[in-house]
Amino acid sequence: MAAIELFYPEWRSLKVHESSPCGRGVSVKMKGECTGYTESQFYPDFPRGAMHSQGFRCEDLENLTFPSRSFDLVVTQDVMEHVLNPTRAFAEVARILKPGGSHIFTVPLVNKAQPSEVRAKRDSNGSIVYLQPAEYHENPVSSEGSLVSMYWGYDICEFIFKASGLYTTIVYIDDISRGIRAELIEVLVSKKMGGEKTPQ
Repeated sequence: MAAIELFYPEWRSLKVHESSPCGRGVSVKMKGECTGYTESQFYPDFPRGAMHSQGFRCEDLENLTFPSRSFDLVVTQDVMEHVLNPTRAFAEVARILKPGGSHIFTVPLVNKAQPSEVRAKRDSNGSIVYLQPAEYHENPVSSEGSLVSMYWGYDICEFIFKASGLYTTIVYIDDISRGIRAELIEVLVSKKMGGEKTPQ
């Protein structure tokens, strides 16, 4: 929330979409105070763009149903390490952002200065190929958990630019007076400058 307040102090009046909200902290605050807030979860066997019985719109970050330039901010918290085609996901996020808007997100930068590592991906038939032993994180809408597809490093900034044309800043806020001190605390802000073409 500190990064959102820093870069977009007017967030309460903006059009904001959060993918896979976690039901606490930033998600609850934004849902309660932002008039233009929408949220979604991904249900693999459910129609994209439809409302699920759990109360969320179904959206796939790799194939979003929103029109282009729909949102000022897109927020994801510990989601981008789970998408199987991150190139496509970052490009889709860029597409639905308005010029001047940003994707503000957290992702574990576990590799730091080492190259990012692909741990799982889809083959040409859509089947999952495991390049490393399968690892799962908690999933708010599935007891099966979320497969970890990437171990990201600081080279994520270059990856995002090549995928989407967005310029990314890594924000590291260490402020014990606000209870902000932990490992893997980085927040990434990928901004759409406006007028640029998405790289191919």
